[in-house]
Amino acid sequence: MNVSLQNIDKVSALLTVKLEKADYQENVDKSLKRLRQKIQMPGFRPGMVPIGLVKKMYRKSVMAEEINKMLSEAIHNYVQENHVEILGEPLPDEEKQQQVDFDTMEDFEFVFDIALAPEFDVTLSAEDKVDYYTIDVTEDLIDKQIKVYTQRNGKYEQADTYADNDMLKGLLAELDEEGNVKEGGIQVEGAVMMPSYMKNDEQKALFADAKVNDVIVFNPYAAWEGSAVELSSLLKIDKEKAAEMKANFSFQINEITRFVEGELNQEIFDQVFGKDVIKSEEEFRAKVKEAIAAQFAVDSDYKFMLDMHKLLMEKVGKLEFADALLKRSMKLNNENKTDQEIDEQYPKSIEALTWFLIKEKLVKANGIKVEQADVQTMARETTRAQFAQYGMLNIPDELLDNYAKEMLKKKETVENLVDRVMESKLAVALKPQVTLENKTVSLEDFNKLFE
Repeated sequence: MNVSLQNIDKVSALLTVKLEKADYQENVDKSLKRLRQKIQMPGFRPGMVPIGLVKKMYRKSVMAEEINKMLSEAIHNYVQENHVEILGEPLPDEEKQQQVDFDTMEDFEFVFDIALAPEFDVTLSAEDKVDYYTIDVTEDLIDKQIKVYTQRNGKYEQADTYADNDMLKGLLAELDEEGNVKEGGIQVEGAVMMPSYMKNDEQKALFADAKVNDVIVFNPYAAWEGSAVELSSLLKIDKEKAAEMKANFSFQINEITRFVEGELNQEIFDQVFGKDVIKSEEEFRAKVKEAIAAQFAVDSDYKFMLDMHKLLMEKVGKLEFADALLKRSMKLNNENKTDQEIDEQYPKSIEALTWFLIKEKLVKANGIKVEQADVQTMARETTRAQFAQYGMLNIPDELLDNYAKEMLKKKETVENLVDRVMESKLAVALKPQVTLENKTVSLEDFNKLFE
């Protein structure tokens, strides 16, 4: 067997693999013998079908399979041993590749077109300035996070007088034009509503300081500005009828229910950070601030890598690619798309490919490696972050491990985690290589950077 490479230009080449009968015959014979042991054919005991008959029936397919295996292995080994950076898969050359006939040919020559990765340099220095945004963890953000914890420990209590955000329960009755309960009109016992969610301020004001047993006259249509969904839910009628219901209603208040937040105490300290880790409100606020800052640091690094992407793409500039060959490969992988669609999508594909090559070069230059332990840690931290969104910071290690194991069972999830680990390590490696223009911004201003 002989494998050779002929460069056509800087970004494309011909890869030729020559096979002689001696290269593949032994493998073909072994496969035919193994197949003979499995064949069941009338008139012959298992494993006793004449080898000549087996060859006559299966030699061509076995030969094709074994040669394809040898081809794949030969190409892989050549590329690895000679450090050939190819893009995509080798494609049979449309002009030089001869028709293969396994019935008559014994020696074969396979010619492949291959796209080569372009050569380029990517260097960074202190002259490269990149903004690095640190999100300011304000007292207001800390208060909002603490409110999440106290609300989680809150409870509902009965009240005598209505206050904003209270929930009312009572008898809802349709009125006629004279303001009397309409005979045969809509009545809903145990109707529940929250006036604070009304869209009309005048209607909302009618419930101010209302007490249990008070009867309030209001207009649901005006209160919710004709929302068929809201009215249908409140009046227990279909949306079509609700959209036309503009009558006044009386509401006799039977219950006023108020949500009361839990107190910020040792019980909440223990729930969030573990038993006796925190002893005071001051310590709790400091720990909450630290947790928020850790979450924001991930966002800051993400923005940093977006800016590095822009900087590096500009520094590298437009690279040369084997366009015709890469489009041909895209077409083969997307048979349902037209040539025009391929042409339209090609620039974005090349942009993504360029960034991939830049990252690969930087990863190699900085000696970055992704180990299995890194992926497992990222799975745990991703799980931890998901719980943190709901204010759950004190998650047992066993629970984190179980969630992480489930994540690692999915191939797509693992690939995403590997990429995130790579990005994270790359961010750490690149920060010292450039001049960081540190900027502290509010969360609101940080989010505007993505608009």
